[in-house]
Amino acid sequence: MLLLACWPLWLSVAYANPFYAPPPPQEDAPVFSGDAELGFTHLSGNTNSQTLIGKTRLTWLTGKFTYSLRGEVRTVSKDDETSAEQYLIAGRERYELDGPHYLFGFARWEKDRFAGYDQQLSAIGGYGRQILENETHTLSLEAGPGYRHDRLRDYDDERLMVTYTALDYRWEFSDYADIEQEMSLEYTSQNITSRSLTALTARLNSKLSLRLSHEIKHNSQPPDDTNERTDSTTSASLLYRW
Repeated sequence: MLLLACWPLWLSVAYANPFYAPPPPQEDAPVFSGDAELGFTHLSGNTNSQTLIGKTRLTWLTGKFTYSLRGEVRTVSKDDETSAEQYLIAGRERYELDGPHYLFGFARWEKDRFAGYDQQLSAIGGYGRQILENETHTLSLEAGPGYRHDRLRDYDDERLMVTYTALDYRWEFSDYADIEQEMSLEYTSQNITSRSLTALTARLNSKLSLRLSHEIKHNSQPPDDTNERTDSTTSASLLYRW
């Protein structure tokens, strides 16, 4: 699982949502699929600013295993000064058990220039259950133990045991649109990290969609040199699937 997060191909690409489980594969699902999301704004004149959000995911099936690689990059600059710079890479595997049960494991590397960490590396595994799975609704819950290595800029590194819980919900309320809600909590002896993604996706055709999303990341006890405990991002982007 750690190797999945470290493949050289993904050192120059980025995407990951708070919750890394791809939905359970359908009977007619392709062996290999992927998507890419891009949002960009540029303002000039009295205010000069640029915002870039890029995301991508690759998914492939092998028997009862579902593998995915995801990554994300986002930068914000104003008047030639960077105010946000985040990178995240993750790899995940899911193994289907009998019934609505599955096992999972993932590794994640993330770097946030303004969060007080030089970088963070996490490895988590555990048990999941598919609560709902039909044409309209899918809901899965999962939990498990893990390990996280925090590299701090001005202090000693921290090696922490993690207790992880998460949910992933999707509601396809029409043939052309769906709402997605992902949430996760990571408990350690130092802090609690919560993540949330709410996204509305409207399909333009079989390949291209418009997406509105709102992401929140909250750290209950960030490093001392960090000003805020909560980061939030609201974005509009184009999503291409293949």
